[in-house]
Amino acid sequence: MASPVPRSPRALSNGVVAVLLLLPGLGLLGLVSVYPLIASFLTSLSNESLVQPGRTFAGWANYAAVLDSGFVDTVWTTLVFTTGATLTPFVVGLALALLLDMRIPGRNALRGLMLLPWVIPGVVVSFLWSWIFNSNYGLLNQVLGSLGLPADHSWTGDVSTAMLTVIVAKTWTTFPWVMVTLLAALKSVPLEMLEAAQIDGATRWQRTWRVKLPQVRGVMLVVGMLEIIYNFQHFDIIYVLTGGGPGKATSTLAIRIYDEAFRGFDLGRAAALGFCGLVLLAALFTVYRWLDRRVEGQNA
Repeated sequence: MASPVPRSPRALSNGVVAVLLLLPGLGLLGLVSVYPLIASFLTSLSNESLVQPGRTFAGWANYAAVLDSGFVDTVWTTLVFTTGATLTPFVVGLALALLLDMRIPGRNALRGLMLLPWVIPGVVVSFLWSWIFNSNYGLLNQVLGSLGLPADHSWTGDVSTAMLTVIVAKTWTTFPWVMVTLLAALKSVPLEMLEAAQIDGATRWQRTWRVKLPQVRGVMLVVGMLEIIYNFQHFDIIYVLTGGGPGKATSTLAIRIYDEAFRGFDLGRAAALGFCGLVLLAALFTVYRWLDRRVEGQNA
C-alpha cells in the first residue's frame, strides 16, 4: 500500500490563505441566512406568543396542529395562485417580447410605457385594482353596465372570482419584467442563425419557434423558477385586495402565516407553517428540475 504523499509547506499555506479569505463571506452567509433559519426552526418547536413573554418546548405539536387545521386546502389555494400568477404573466410577457422584437413603429416608446406597472409599488397596485373591482363604483362594473351587462358583481367578495382578481392584479404588475428579460434574451440570438434559417426557407413563425425560443430556453427557465419562488410566498396584493377571503378562497400559505403570527399571536405555529412551506417549495423545484432534465434529454 502506497504511503500518502506529504503536503508541501507552500500548498498548506495556500490552503490556509484560501480558508481565511472565505471566512468573511461564510460568516456573513451564516449571519443573514443560516442563523435566521435555525432560529425559526427552534421557534417552530416551541410555544411562543407575541403577547406572552418566554417560550416552552412543544416538540412537534405545532406541526401536528397546522397539518390538522386545513393545511391541504391552504396548499391547494397556494398552488392555484402560484400557477395562475406564474403562467399568465409569462405568456403575456413572452408574447409582448416577441412583438417588440419585431420592427414595428413606436416600439421604443412601447417598451417604456409597458414598464410603468412594474415600477409602481405593490400596495399601490393593490389599491388601484381594488378600485377597479369595486362592486359599487368600480371601473369594471361601469364598463359592463355601459355594455348592457350586469354591473353589480362583487369581484373580490365572490368566492368564484376572488382568486381571479388577485391573479389579474399580479399579472398586471409582473408581466413587464418578464417581457424585458425575455426581450433582452431574444436580442442576444445570433443574426447569422436567423439569416441562415431564412435562406433555408423558414417562415417567421418557424424562425421564432425553432430558432429563437430554443436559444432563450435557459432564460425562460430562470424566469419561471424565480416567478414560482416569488408567487409561492406572495403576500401584499392578496392581503390588500381580499385579505385572504371571502372565507378561505384566497388564503394562501403566506396569508395564513400572517394570520397565525399577527392575529392569533402564535409564533410557534407560524414558524411551523413556514417550514412546511419550505419543504413543499423544495419538493416543487425537485419535480420541476426533473421534468426539465427529461425535456432536455428528449431534445438532445
